[in-house]
Amino acid sequence: MNTKISIKGANKTFGHGGRTVIALQDINLDIANNEFVTFVGASGCGKSTLLRCIGGLESLSSGSISLEDAPITKPGANRAMVFQHYSLYPWLSVMNNIKFSRSLKTGRENLSSSDVEAASGRADALLALMGLTHVRDSYPNQLSGGMQQRVAIARALMPRPQILLMDEPFGALDAQTREVMHDLILYVSKLEKTTIVFVTHDVEEAIYLGQRVVVMAPRPGRVDSICAVDLPAQRNQDMKLSPRFLQQKKEILTRIRETAGMHTDYELLERMSKQAAD
Repeated sequence: MNTKISIKGANKTFGHGGRTVIALQDINLDIANNEFVTFVGASGCGKSTLLRCIGGLESLSSGSISLEDAPITKPGANRAMVFQHYSLYPWLSVMNNIKFSRSLKTGRENLSSSDVEAASGRADALLALMGLTHVRDSYPNQLSGGMQQRVAIARALMPRPQILLMDEPFGALDAQTREVMHDLILYVSKLEKTTIVFVTHDVEEAIYLGQRVVVMAPRPGRVDSICAVDLPAQRNQDMKLSPRFLQQKKEILTRIRETAGMHTDYELLERMSKQAAD
């Protein structure tokens, strides 16, 4: 495997003294170049914390995360993050939101004409890729949630990052819009040849998007199991109804419930219901 991201013995603790929380414990994982890896798990399993550590927004308490053998200790242009909340700049148009990272590079007024031309060409290409050309001069409050998230993804892709980190980016969207975004991000990942690390609470989403699904367990946050997705590389929505897809979904959901202690005592519930009726 041509390793892109290597996580070795990663530990993350919050707090001090007797009030410490072990967010991550002994995480070991390699992610291949151009791979699409999804993370799922119960609340408090540390999946978002791990994503932030890969992005350099959080530092590990011990262990290491490296990108092509270079330690990750801070944010960098080779990584970009997309969050559930779009975090667009309301005073900037769609086009200027997308070009914002290039403007930060040296200060917009100091860019050379060739830099401006290159930035405009890249932004135009991303607008077309995301289906946003017709709203290039609109402002965020004039767009739907799905369109705002497309802008956020285009902005993240603007500097051509090697790694795209996505923290429940479609969690606030309706079911139909999410399906559209699923197919779009799969297309983008192949076209841009970007390694994607994707955190979600939705098992169906994790299986449909990922080449591997990493199941994390809480208290402390750790890798419980890794499931290789048994689906063709070319995905379509009908696959979600296939027996193998449904079986993998059942297996992962069962494992998440077991690691989180989410067991339902149906006999006890029935007795309590009868007692309440009496």
